Amino acid sequence: MWLKTLGANVIGYSLPAPTVPNHFDQLDLNLTSVIGDIRDEKKLAAVFKEHKPEIVFHLAAQSLVRSSFQNPAETFSTNIQGTVNILQASRDSETVRAVVNITSDKCYENQEWPWGYRESDVLGGYDPYSASKGCAEIVTNCWRNSFFNLETYGKSHQTLLASCRAGNVIGGGDWASDRLARDIIRAVSQNQKMELRNPQAVRAWQHVLEPLSGYLLLGQKLLEGQKEFAEAWNFGPSEDGHMTVCDIVEQAKKWWPKIEYEYCQSAEQPHEANLLRLDCSKASIRLRWRTVWDAPTTVKKTILWYRAFHEGGRVGSADDLHDYLADAIQRKLIWTQA
Repeated sequence: MWLKTLGANVIGYSLPAPTVPNHFDQLDLNLTSVIGDIRDEKKLAAVFKEHKPEIVFHLAAQSLVRSSFQNPAETFSTNIQGTVNILQASRDSETVRAVVNITSDKCYENQEWPWGYRESDVLGGYDPYSASKGCAEIVTNCWRNSFFNLETYGKSHQTLLASCRAGNVIGGGDWASDRLARDIIRAVSQNQKMELRNPQAVRAWQHVLEPLSGYLLLGQKLLEGQKEFAEAWNFGPSEDGHMTVCDIVEQAKKWWPKIEYEYCQSAEQPHEANLLRLDCSKASIRLRWRTVWDAPTTVKKTILWYRAFHEGGRVGSADDLHDYLADAIQRKLIWTQA
């Protein structure tokens, strides 16, 4: 939606939307949508050849921790081999100038440190999802060194490659299972209490528009040929965005009093880290990237989106983007000045 407002010719490549409802259908965007699997190397290559993209944003993934325990092979094949296929298709393309590969903050070897992880910290992963994202980062770095090397940029190749690691995002339109906002609305719609599986887990919460602003800013730099930005980047919230799951739900109750919850202790609960923070000083200093909305505003925007949809079927995504852009302009953020 944001790319369309910028006048981009958008080509989407994805599996069919996995939920009903889903945000893609709700937005009803006028773009070319190709239904396909990133593990289908031949089909993916054919799409690149037909549509001749200049910039590639790679967000396709098996992105759920619980699902990665249930089907680790699918998680690894999608998140690793799928990434290989996209990078190879970009390498074979005569038109691709920039690739932004979005992985996850869970790509780091989590030591439960109280300070944030920097882009230079060790990659790893306890669970299959986290490990697959650590591997995707290694693959990205391999392609950057072997095929998109900065020293030969403009000579033997024309493509700049960067990777991005974002914290937990919330915002209207996410209907996937094991997502906090979706679990809230499901419980409210059924007049039930929401079950909190890991209430004291600290996460880097941010509105989905925050990392997207970083991805777009970084993509612009790469497309302009600024090769010093072809690296790994963290895009996370300011310190106030690091909150427990319980704190987020308490904030949500302010905007939708019907929300009720209870703690759920299950022996079948898969492993999840209790503490995970990102250090985004690199993006702040070098890209001059800043967040726009603080944690209370993020929760407010998210909960009111779902409440408006639940009570009246209204999809407020365009309004949220308008408000976000207006607030960013007021703050005079660098990406609003172009």
